[in-house]
Amino acid sequence: MTTILLKDFDLVATMDGELREIRGGYVLVEGNRIAAVGEDPVGIAADETIDGRGKVLLPGFVNTHHHLYQTLFRNVPGAADKKLFDWLVFLYERWKGIDEEAVRISVAIGLSELLLSGTTTSSDHFYLFPEGHPRLFDALVEGARMTGIRFHPCRGSMSLSKKDGGLQPDSVVQTEDEILNDCQRVIERYHDPTPFSMLRVALAPCSPFSVTPDLMRQSTALADEYGVLLHTHLAETADEDEFCREKFGARPVDYMEELGWLRDDVWFAHLVHLNGSDIEKLSEARVGMAHCPSSNMTLGSGIAPVTELKGTGVKVGLAVDGSASNDTSNMIREVRQAMLLQRVRYGAEAFSARDALYLATMGGARVLHREDEIGSIEVGKAADLVAFDLSGIEFAGALSDPLAAVVHCAADRVNLSLVNGNVLVRDGRLVDESVLRLIPRHNEISLRLIGAK
Repeated sequence: MTTILLKDFDLVATMDGELREIRGGYVLVEGNRIAAVGEDPVGIAADETIDGRGKVLLPGFVNTHHHLYQTLFRNVPGAADKKLFDWLVFLYERWKGIDEEAVRISVAIGLSELLLSGTTTSSDHFYLFPEGHPRLFDALVEGARMTGIRFHPCRGSMSLSKKDGGLQPDSVVQTEDEILNDCQRVIERYHDPTPFSMLRVALAPCSPFSVTPDLMRQSTALADEYGVLLHTHLAETADEDEFCREKFGARPVDYMEELGWLRDDVWFAHLVHLNGSDIEKLSEARVGMAHCPSSNMTLGSGIAPVTELKGTGVKVGLAVDGSASNDTSNMIREVRQAMLLQRVRYGAEAFSARDALYLATMGGARVLHREDEIGSIEVGKAADLVAFDLSGIEFAGALSDPLAAVVHCAADRVNLSLVNGNVLVRDGRLVDESVLRLIPRHNEISLRLIGAK
């Protein structure tokens, strides 16, 4: 079993139950797990020793919501200044052209970008299945396996097209039988429930306005049968609130309650437009939340009440969301955005750098029901670790609080990343840079799908 000793870090921020921060700390990794954490590694031998001087060590970040194929659709002319519903209608006409190669390459690119910015576990909400391409989920998994990241893909679905009152073209929706049969297939083929699994599948109807109530209920039944989590978008915009009132006679959270979706094994993306009753119901159900600050800002959707959710039963994690509404897949930037956006709404004292880092680590682990395996630096947990180098000019004068400096001083990428005990980023570069050779082809596909010359 390979051992790695990471020692002499300026700070080891454990994010454990006591939120311990160890000056001059060390971590010993044996195989894929953390074997020891402490202050003095004297006498400990290892196959490899990594010097942490000038660096901060953290648990790897957990990205709880993404649409990785959208790395092909960043900065699209005509989309950048639209609100959600208009943005979706515009981009569906471009998204409908994706195929297996597009998915595989975009996923590898997006996850590599996430790795470089501190993510060691990522979800993906994949709901787009253009006609003639029913196996795109398999391409999603293939792209992820090229990167070595811990992966939580969601088999999404859309069953309502424009002719049914939805927003999406007929060519990207499936029948409910097609959806449910493929959901069962991908769970049986890919879902690994064992401890320290590198791949777990969730079921994720896209949104209240893209599937029928019956598909929402059948998805919960299938999730119960196989013991997998459930995910969807919810309460993202004021337009969605109005849509749900008109179509279902209920606000989004109340509609989810009617469908039996307020439950512990569900996590919702966004949850921007909530009232006191919504928060009470979500808390009682102990649902999870993927907070997407940059996406909510880009689309003008609003500010999610994360500060109000602190101390409730809602499990709050952080997410970058799709690259078409964020334009990056940068997790440490999202940590800073989360802190700043809550302060805009609730005041400077409302949300600290440590609060934001907790969302990205243990918060996300709890959302994905993996708090016993990832999210903190503790003996017995997975060796998913990231380090930031504080020797750069951007941190000059900030070292009195090295952990907060990572957030306040706008860190951009990690110096080191281990996933499942494997070093995937070293000295700020991917250890396996073969994915970078895909960038020219990625750009070719992007320009073709967008329709640019």
